[in-house]
Amino acid sequence: MSRHVARRAEAPSSRAARRHPAASRRDGARRYTGPVELDRLDRAIIAALVEDARQTYAEIGHHVGLSASAVKRRVDRLRDTGVITGFSARVAPRALGWTTEAYVELFCQGKTKPSDIALAVAKFPEVVAAATITGEADALVHIRATDVRHVERVIERIAAQAFVVRTKSSIVLSRLVDEPPGASLDEVAGAGQVRETPPEAALR
Repeated sequence: MSRHVARRAEAPSSRAARRHPAASRRDGARRYTGPVELDRLDRAIIAALVEDARQTYAEIGHHVGLSASAVKRRVDRLRDTGVITGFSARVAPRALGWTTEAYVELFCQGKTKPSDIALAVAKFPEVVAAATITGEADALVHIRATDVRHVERVIERIAAQAFVVRTKSSIVLSRLVDEPPGASLDEVAGAGQVRETPPEAALR
């Protein structure tokens, strides 16, 4: 009898270990309204979810050093506080016909951390890159979308983040260089070498 009781007690935990956060049927998370205290484990869990939201709680726990149930409790709290607003698939932009590009400058509140900006913009599949920059703006976001209206909708959603004061955007008209030309291995290997004049050439 005691063995049956033990199995029943372990069942919820084992089920949680096999589940992943993206499969949760919980109601939508609350809107993010301000800074939330995130510790090292919270940030590690978020990073794991951004990398692959279909990891099970047990797999995430293995990476961060927590049990599956402890990871689930933290994920639930992050969803309830609006830090995690949902889960989405990352798709190659061109596969969806997202050929319209824009660069958006973000002007943020004074104490906004780069990690907060990263967490906020990473949830938008249209954002293909983001970086902090020098100058008046705090960050630069690269967006790809189907058309200008789609770009506008994405910018509106980014601008609605609590820490964003204003945005400034520029639409890409045409790409002049897609990738900078790379030096060959021979050029790199010889870059620091001094070429000696052959003896026969020196006599001429």
